[in-house]
Amino acid sequence: MTYRIIIPVLILSLVLLLAACGSDPSSTNASSEKAPAESSIPASEEGTTVPETKAEPAYPAFTIPEKLASDTLHVKKIDGLTDDFILGMDISSLLAEEASGVKYYDFDGKEADLLKILAGAGVNTVRVRVWNDPFDKDGNGYGGGNCTIDTALEIGKRATAYGIGLLLDLHYSDFWADPAKQMAPKAWKDMDVETKAEAVYQYTKECLEKLKAGGVKVSMVQLGNETNGTMCGVKRWVDIQALMTAGSKAVREICPDALVAVHFANPENADNYLNYASKLAYYSLDYDVFASSYYPYWHGTLENLSSVLSQIAEKYDKKVMVMETSYAYTEEDTDFSGNTIGEGSAVIKNWPYTVQGQANEVQAVIRTIAEDTKNGIGVVYWEGAWISVGTESWEKNHEIWEKYGSGWASSFAKAYDPDDAGKYYGGCAVDNQAFFDTEGKPLESLKVWNLIRYGNETAPVPDAIEDVALMLDINGEYELPETVNAVMTDDSKQAVPVTWNITAEELESYRAKGPAKYEINGEAGGMEANLQLSLIKYNFLKDWSFEEGGEAWTATDLGKADELYVEDKSTDSMTGTKHYHFWSAAQDSVKFTLEQSLKELPTGSYSFEISIMGGDAGDTDVYAYVKINGEEIAKAPTVITSYNDWHTARIDKFDVAEGQEVTVGIYVQCSGDGNGAWGKIDDAAVNSIGE
Repeated sequence: MTYRIIIPVLILSLVLLLAACGSDPSSTNASSEKAPAESSIPASEEGTTVPETKAEPAYPAFTIPEKLASDTLHVKKIDGLTDDFILGMDISSLLAEEASGVKYYDFDGKEADLLKILAGAGVNTVRVRVWNDPFDKDGNGYGGGNCTIDTALEIGKRATAYGIGLLLDLHYSDFWADPAKQMAPKAWKDMDVETKAEAVYQYTKECLEKLKAGGVKVSMVQLGNETNGTMCGVKRWVDIQALMTAGSKAVREICPDALVAVHFANPENADNYLNYASKLAYYSLDYDVFASSYYPYWHGTLENLSSVLSQIAEKYDKKVMVMETSYAYTEEDTDFSGNTIGEGSAVIKNWPYTVQGQANEVQAVIRTIAEDTKNGIGVVYWEGAWISVGTESWEKNHEIWEKYGSGWASSFAKAYDPDDAGKYYGGCAVDNQAFFDTEGKPLESLKVWNLIRYGNETAPVPDAIEDVALMLDINGEYELPETVNAVMTDDSKQAVPVTWNITAEELESYRAKGPAKYEINGEAGGMEANLQLSLIKYNFLKDWSFEEGGEAWTATDLGKADELYVEDKSTDSMTGTKHYHFWSAAQDSVKFTLEQSLKELPTGSYSFEISIMGGDAGDTDVYAYVKINGEEIAKAPTVITSYNDWHTARIDKFDVAEGQEVTVGIYVQCSGDGNGAWGKIDDAAVNSIGE
């Protein structure tokens, strides 16, 4: 049968404009075998006219797919999940991946459009980042997908055809914007704030007009990316809000039904999040969604995430969501370029690096936002389809990354970002966190987006062996654990016997080598077990690595620092997950002592040491000290340099007589350099000489 559209052009344009930017979709089933046509306005039969008053909406609705079958994936139903809860995935690199030869397959092994695969798995929103001009003067792309508004347009058209909403992530930069860097686009570099705000308004407006003209359904617009106190080259909140206000104005004008979102990172620092929300309220920014990144490796507990987002939702009447999360299903790297998370990564590992572990992370984050967080509206997974391109060698892959921009950065990015991308350019750093294997075939974990609506509680079986960390006194008894925990597919734990691959003689030989850390492998329940053994000297200090919260320590603030507290963040700790944290923005405001008193040290000779790292310190006066009966009898200076560059101040010997009170501590004074001084203190020790 032949069809033709006989609606007048003016009416057609009107329908498209009304349907774009979050208008009510139609009931078209998005999971059909063939994607709907680019123009999905129903065609009338030849010779008939569709009455204007009964014109169907132009965009298909997202249809929640039926339950997928899985014999292995354990998923508990999330009762708090609404039909319109955002189950999203960032797929910004898609076009660069496809240009590089990547193909994607459905669960039946058939090659298919990624958007169709995601829709069938339950993903109802896709996020695409947009950079103003990610190219050098010769037109060479910076990489990371070379994402421009044209990228969002093409992906958005394909998403709209399946009823999937587009979440537009405007970085307002020419390349990656995150807490560490918020560079203005080249064309805006020398603008004052007022001119830059006008540029933000015009750019946002033009982007949305282009999407609207292309028939893309825009459901949300993000004003900047992880803007932790900096955005588009400006650092004052009065200036940041001016840019955000300009962007918000454009969204309200062009896509009034789309949600306006702001996006921050590091929710583990709850005070910072509350401060961000307070600043936005003070300046009366017009926005709908306060969004957070949440990577469990670095960003604290889900309980903390829920607490801080709920406080913001309650106090300011905002919707909240997780804008980025991800988790590794393996430690393996497949493109010769190294991964952010891999073997030996100094991160918090709350779930095994398995397909089930990845699914458990996703459902835990979604459950937290859907059931435990006030006004929680969604979760977006970051770059779940960014897999390796080519697998032969780094050199061959490099040619592909350079040509198509499918690596995280190309060598051409040096023109814009010489200190990071220009030095460390390469391939995908998250291929082991995708939902597809190296051949583009979906992992079973992709089904989690569907099964959280239905539940799929298979019989729990062991999935991996939990890593073990053990600290022993080097001069004491050496006894390794006889059992370890098997992490089950339902995320529970069961103790199982373990056999360690080390003899008693080999273990005893470590004593002569002095304090050190050792990796010991073993076998438990047919799976590999890993033990990190730390041999240490007996430490007379209480809570020497701040794991107990620092109550044994006394901090005296001499300069009115902004932040002095024990922080729970393993990536910033020497041992364990906690350390003492300090930060202050104002010049000369970092000045404090941190000390502990020991009233019953046996008579003898002792050493004292304590470690520190930090940055932006400017001129410093930092030293460890020992006091006996209140009088300083020894001190040892040290320095603050840069992140994770630890320096240890050590007093090699001090003598203690019977009945003397000993106080050990560290004095820290920093003038601050630019953004203010910050640092971390950890691993203090008072050891008896000769032990």
